[in-house]
Amino acid sequence: MNIRFLNSPRILLPLALGGAFLLCPPPWSFAAAASPAPVPGPIRALAPDHVAVDEAPSTPSRLSQPSILRLDGGRLVAASSRDGTTSRRQGHWLARISTSDDGGLTWTPRATPDINQARLFQAGKAIYYLGHSKDLKIMRSDDRGEHWSAPADLGTKKAKWYAAACNVWHAKGNVYLVMERLINEDDKSGWATGYLAPVLMRAREQDDLTLPSSWTYASELAFADLIPGYRQNDLGIDFFGVPFFSQKFPEVNQVGGRPMHPMGWLETNVVQITDPNHLWFDPRQRTFHLFMRAHTGGTGFAAIAQVVENDDGTMTTGLVHAPSGKKQLFLPFPGGQMRFHVLYDEQTKLYWLLGTQATDSMTRPEALPKDRHSLPNNERTRMILHFSKNMVDWCFAGLVVIGPGNRGSRHYASMDFDGDDLVILSRSGDERAHSAHNGNLITFHRVKNFRALVY
Repeated sequence: MNIRFLNSPRILLPLALGGAFLLCPPPWSFAAAASPAPVPGPIRALAPDHVAVDEAPSTPSRLSQPSILRLDGGRLVAASSRDGTTSRRQGHWLARISTSDDGGLTWTPRATPDINQARLFQAGKAIYYLGHSKDLKIMRSDDRGEHWSAPADLGTKKAKWYAAACNVWHAKGNVYLVMERLINEDDKSGWATGYLAPVLMRAREQDDLTLPSSWTYASELAFADLIPGYRQNDLGIDFFGVPFFSQKFPEVNQVGGRPMHPMGWLETNVVQITDPNHLWFDPRQRTFHLFMRAHTGGTGFAAIAQVVENDDGTMTTGLVHAPSGKKQLFLPFPGGQMRFHVLYDEQTKLYWLLGTQATDSMTRPEALPKDRHSLPNNERTRMILHFSKNMVDWCFAGLVVIGPGNRGSRHYASMDFDGDDLVILSRSGDERAHSAHNGNLITFHRVKNFRALVY
């Protein structure tokens, strides 16, 4: 069944440091809601039912940045954000962190920090929550998510950061993740993905990651500096239909009454190639591949870059090269037009991809229904699962869930392994949502026995 929590009074919960208190609701109570109509045809949704971990008190409050982490012993930790000035006027903090000890059926709120676009991850015996608010900020829990330290600055106040709750990679006793830095704020489009530079961050798992000295940052590479003619809107590329709609850098271009922002990349996942027979395999294991959402106005492509660790410990960001020597900025990728999440499963030696499926990107923008968000490629209702042995060739594993109507999104999801299952936290909405982009729910889903989907 679908589950939605009921409104409940607030209680005070202590923070780990300084005896401070956070204002939170008590553990959610739940009520059953009607299940969605079955998906027609031979494909059946893998996880159509959900538990609502958070619900916006009113629109246009936007719930976003879902992040989920499974701990040894089965505890689940979930986090998400309430974005925008509306939430602040209503007295809500930006983020909410909760835990579940019954497989995601019920959730206990633990903290409400003022951190945006953050993600959960584990390093050593500690759990961390890293995002930004005027600086990169990070919190730590040493008791499995029950209490959290106050947010600590990482000393990057001169930078303006952007991110989504994408994946975290563990290797060689280190933790690796990517945040994006805005290299130029002189932008009139309102969404400067061309000015974003993915920055791979590295820290030793056993260190205290709330200390700025624990982190090493890779060099920066911005999308706007890669393609000749980008700033002149005369891009030196052809034959791929990129960008799909004309851009008017640095301003937004209206296409059929819908916005086409200048091209860019964003929302970065980081992986390593582990197969020695792979063309991109690095026998020294010092190369990390960055897979990013490609904002082009079209579908079916992701953006790609790489970071190489140098002998002195520094990290250099650059482009990937095909065996021919040609640079490879774009890569065919199911759902690459939207934020996606990648996990590597040691048991199957496969990469798992949770993303969004577009079904009508060739519709003329002016012909779209009024309640469809943005351009045709920006469809956000169908969550899809794939697997791959090489991060290039993807096999369809299943349809996870479809949201109700054009406002009922299921997208921007994070996932983690829970034994034989995948646990998923989705940025979602129902018919009451302001739009597919500004959803009013954070929903929890479970794909059972996911490895049985391999063929």
